Amino acid sequence: MFVVALPVFLVSANVRFLASDAGYYQHGFREFDSSGRSGLPLADLDRAAQAIIDYFEDDATTLRILVTVDGQEASLYSAKETGHMRDVKSLMRVVYRANEVSLAIVLAYVACVVLWTGERSIAGLARLSLAGVGCGVAVVGIIGVFALTGFDQAWTTFHEIAFRNDLWRLDPETDRLIQMFPEPFWEEATLIVGGLTLVQAVLVVALSVGYLVFTRAGRGEGQTSSPV
Repeated sequence: MFVVALPVFLVSANVRFLASDAGYYQHGFREFDSSGRSGLPLADLDRAAQAIIDYFEDDATTLRILVTVDGQEASLYSAKETGHMRDVKSLMRVVYRANEVSLAIVLAYVACVVLWTGERSIAGLARLSLAGVGCGVAVVGIIGVFALTGFDQAWTTFHEIAFRNDLWRLDPETDRLIQMFPEPFWEEATLIVGGLTLVQAVLVVALSVGYLVFTRAGRGEGQTSSPV
């Protein structure tokens, strides 16, 4: 469970971090000209970003964001778009729960099995960490290569697997959701999540290998030394 939970925690934590970062949404709106695509001012888009973040965390069933268009108040998204966002919220809830459960497993294993009962040594924990990181990097690497060689198809395949309906098939000419979050936005976000996960994996590997090498060297010195 620890081997599986560790990579799940790393990936889900990075997804959750980016999904909750209003600054990244705002960066994307400016980088990919969301205002020009949607015809809405950046102030409205920035406000919508925070509303989306809150929607992922609250108990509301429908995302309702109002904007002013031609002097009249109107809904930012159509019924189809809000329906898709309801599906996205369900998916994000799964990611958030996976993040929390995997963190609980990692902490419980370290606290109970390593620190309290001593059933596994810190060296054993380091080896398990290497195994977990190896599994995670392998999966992320395969997905990353697939995405880099054809992100369009990879993104479509992801939606076909993750959602049971076609509400995600939006028109960039009329649907504000895809105007605000075009495919390049998601490609960049995927690369950021992959990059963060890789950096964290390297850190875990460095700490684990460093500990194993240090303790092995210490045992070696103890075995070769003799009393005076």
